[in-house]
Amino acid sequence: TGLGAQNKTYDGTTAATLTGTATLGGTVYNADDVTLAGTGAGVFWNGDAGNRGVNVTGYSLTGADVGNYKLARVSGVKAKIRKATLNVTGLSAQDKTYDGTTAATLTGTATLGGTVYNADDVTLAGTGSGVFWNGNVGNRGVKVTGYSLSGVDADNYKLNWISGVQAKISKAILNVIGLIAQNKTYDGTTDATLIGAAGLSGTIYGTDDVTLGGIGVGIFASPNAGTNITVTVNGYSISGAEAGNYKLWQPSGLSANIDPVI
Repeated sequence: TGLGAQNKTYDGTTAATLTGTATLGGTVYNADDVTLAGTGAGVFWNGDAGNRGVNVTGYSLTGADVGNYKLARVSGVKAKIRKATLNVTGLSAQDKTYDGTTAATLTGTATLGGTVYNADDVTLAGTGSGVFWNGNVGNRGVKVTGYSLSGVDADNYKLNWISGVQAKISKAILNVIGLIAQNKTYDGTTDATLIGAAGLSGTIYGTDDVTLGGIGVGIFASPNAGTNITVTVNGYSISGAEAGNYKLWQPSGLSANIDPVI
């Protein structure tokens, strides 16, 4: 009596580690000279993952009266063999531009990492799919699912959650459109007058809260008289709950004339 066995993780063997202190149980009559001898050794009856019985050997009886007794097989010793862990390696995810979804594209070739014991029949099955944990702009972790284990010995293993897959979601571009610059007569300044109604061009995804704000200011590239002088514009911005997922380009491609003073 007095023996137990340690739980262990599957390692392809039936080796078991005994715990406790072995003592004799039962009745020793008349102060007979009978003692327990030997060193116990444990072996799982079955080395596969699960709750398993342990066969204990190595003990014997010694003493002057040992011939009157026999040692019963040690019973009731059990322990758990936990599944060994395998990993999926070789995967990464593509960076993308914000599109209002959490969809992620996986790259690389998925392979098994970890120890497969005794040439066990264990292979990686399935097709991986990726989803960003958070679909907003930034460096984001990607959740990978779709893989499993197959093979005769697959039940002795478990597939670890796939970690470390990350990618970047970049801001989507919006443009300011609808403006033109007015011609003017030379006045010694670079001030340009904008006309039209400023609006947003580009895709605002789903029901994202993004609106155009600000007042546009136009500036001629030169104050001198001339034709088709480039006009740069600034002063516009975007606001709203999802504005951080977008980048605003100020109006471009504008030009106008500065006529000489008559």
